[in-house]
Amino acid sequence: MLIGIYSLAFVLGVLWLLQQPVLPGVYWAAGLVPVALVALFFSQFPSRFSIGIVRILLFVTMVGAGFFWAAYRAQDRLADDLPSAWEGKDIAVVGVVTEMPQLSRQSVRFRFEVEQVLMPDAVVPSHVQLAWYRDARRDGGELPGIMAGERWQLTIRLKRPHGSANPHVPDYEAKLFERDVRATGYVRAGQGNRRLEILEDNPAYVFERKRDEIRSRFQHYLADYPYAGVLVALVVGDQRAIPPSQWDIFIRTGTSHLMAISGSHITLLAGMIFLLAYRAWRWAGLALWLPARKFALVCGLVVATGYALLAGFAVPVRRALFMMTMIVAAFWRNRHVRMLPVLGWVLLLVVVLDPWAVTAAGFWLSFAAVALICLVVSGRIGRAGVVAGWVRIQWAITLGLLPLLLILFQQVSLVSPLANAVAIPVITFIIVPLALLATIPGLEFLLLVAHPVLQGTMMVLQWLGELPLATWEQQAPPLWAVIAAIFGVVWLLLPGGPGLGMVAGFPARWLGILAGLPLFLISPEKPAEGELWLTVLDVGQGLAVVVRTRNHTLLYDTGPGYGESDSGRYVILPYLRGEGLQALDRMIVSHVDSDHSGGALSVLEKINTGMLLSSIAGDHPIRQSISDNRYCLAGDAWQWDGVHFEILHPAESTNLAVKRKTNETSCVIKITTVHGSVLLPGDIGKETEAALLGRAGDSLASNVLVVPHHGSRSSSSPEFVRQVNPDFAIFTVGYRSRFGHPHPEIVQRYVAQGSRLQRSDYDGAILVRFSGGRVAVDSWRNLNRRFWHDE
Repeated sequence: MLIGIYSLAFVLGVLWLLQQPVLPGVYWAAGLVPVALVALFFSQFPSRFSIGIVRILLFVTMVGAGFFWAAYRAQDRLADDLPSAWEGKDIAVVGVVTEMPQLSRQSVRFRFEVEQVLMPDAVVPSHVQLAWYRDARRDGGELPGIMAGERWQLTIRLKRPHGSANPHVPDYEAKLFERDVRATGYVRAGQGNRRLEILEDNPAYVFERKRDEIRSRFQHYLADYPYAGVLVALVVGDQRAIPPSQWDIFIRTGTSHLMAISGSHITLLAGMIFLLAYRAWRWAGLALWLPARKFALVCGLVVATGYALLAGFAVPVRRALFMMTMIVAAFWRNRHVRMLPVLGWVLLLVVVLDPWAVTAAGFWLSFAAVALICLVVSGRIGRAGVVAGWVRIQWAITLGLLPLLLILFQQVSLVSPLANAVAIPVITFIIVPLALLATIPGLEFLLLVAHPVLQGTMMVLQWLGELPLATWEQQAPPLWAVIAAIFGVVWLLLPGGPGLGMVAGFPARWLGILAGLPLFLISPEKPAEGELWLTVLDVGQGLAVVVRTRNHTLLYDTGPGYGESDSGRYVILPYLRGEGLQALDRMIVSHVDSDHSGGALSVLEKINTGMLLSSIAGDHPIRQSISDNRYCLAGDAWQWDGVHFEILHPAESTNLAVKRKTNETSCVIKITTVHGSVLLPGDIGKETEAALLGRAGDSLASNVLVVPHHGSRSSSSPEFVRQVNPDFAIFTVGYRSRFGHPHPEIVQRYVAQGSRLQRSDYDGAILVRFSGGRVAVDSWRNLNRRFWHDE
């Protein structure tokens, strides 16, 4: 039990380090020496007081050890960076593709280990993430064939790790840091790129190449089958093969854990091999030379290790494999196994080997689920038959993971127990074994058996996911409420005596339920009457603004689309869910350009929206997806909670302005409060600015301006800037924008006007509050600065 507590202390130290805005010096670790010496001193006295002091000091020492071990590893990783001077320049390099590439219709993406830089004085990190885009002018528009373990000479352009920064949205820079990717970029077409050799015999790439080969065979064999990606994910761990629409089904039914190769899959395969090896060994009459059980355990472990490597060795797989290794070692030596201490040692081992594993949701869900199972099967909440025991385990896991699911994803599937009761047996005992056997050449036909079974299962899951109230969604709970709920779950699952009810054994176990109530009862903060909160989300080269009054929410623009995904799905919806905003009173799509309308369909599909205002043609899919859709027209106005909204442009219907540039038809809205005002002008240019100056005049003056057209030189005329005269000018631009936004001349114009500048590429999401007779502006990068963030 103590090893589990000390392992948790080490994890807490790593988490503490990950909250730091600046990386501390490792030399501070010397401060742990006096603590350890005091612990050693008290250990010489066998009193209860001394033992308690020693345990507290050891806990503190382990927290410090986790903190400084992670700091040491981080210093080494951060030192391997790309100097800003080499961003955006052509650099010739030689290196190796180290992972299975990810394919899409327009590109192939892969992790690349740089072995040699062919340009003098160029500095390139050892590990970079590259994209090679389809070029219609060369190679017939075909993507290059790339596999793991190939050495290539490439000409590349790189940029430092940078991603959007928004509340409640996963930190992309943290993901790159966790994967040790210190620059991202793309391959320059037609620059002498060539494959040099294939490292056939290098053991580091054998399993990555095999993963790629299996994926290609599966995709070829199931080319026109809808759930081919699921079978690929179950065998080689390529979760990107599953389309977003199918992920939605798994999320709504709480079965997404089955799509990650987990401990259950590893254990299943090892168990099957164990039984086969056990019977074969005994049949061969070799049990007198070596007990059949020991031989079978080793065989199961060897095959499980191969499957773990084939699956990509993700955190849940590592946890399962390390636990299995310890258990096999104990059985080999005829030792008794206690699962919770084993789990504690494995927790410590996983985090020591990879401190950044704690940033993965799978880390927390995997270890928490196993800890709950250990608690249940050890008989701590009573013993029962097989079916009753399985139901009890599912109940404990569902209840126990709820606090983690709410803080990680802000949603919990209410149909999860029923969906898992259907999916777990079918996927674990039918689909996974068939898919694994299909990896053997000549047995691919088994995929045609597995796919219909999977298709039937998916039909059931889809039906469950479409039930009313299939999922519970709410705001992200505060950390203290999550911690209290976790302790409450543990208290609730403590042992009790038979037949004495909930309070038997440990007293008042019902208090565990009370400890979980703050998760649901704490309401998120919201504006007061007459106040306005504005969040300019960081969506790269695009625009999305969430406007909130006390009882109403408006979304102005929906950010860009990214080919097969969009900012509505990956930025706007997570933000709204995290803030507890479950409906939009109005959405305004300023104009049809994809950097402003790209996420609209995703948002309209997932969240109830009262009305759409836009300058988009009436037959556009965005307009057709909502019944109450209207044109933006100057003069339209409304009041929400003491806040005044007014449309200033366009003055005519889009149908009458079809010959004009789409930018010039942008919906322009001014929002006025007693504390200040904000102007949202979309992508209007100088022509429309002049028309507004003539039509609106003094009413354009605003405290906050989201700068027109991302700071393009075609907008923000001197007259417009002087008339608006903003205290704060917000530029929504992508990092190293290929359009050159914002233009230096425009930036200087706002500086000369005396405006304070905010930029989404530097500051992330911009948070504006109109309250208390003033305008307060802050940024998410300032509030959530971490040491791995690019400055």
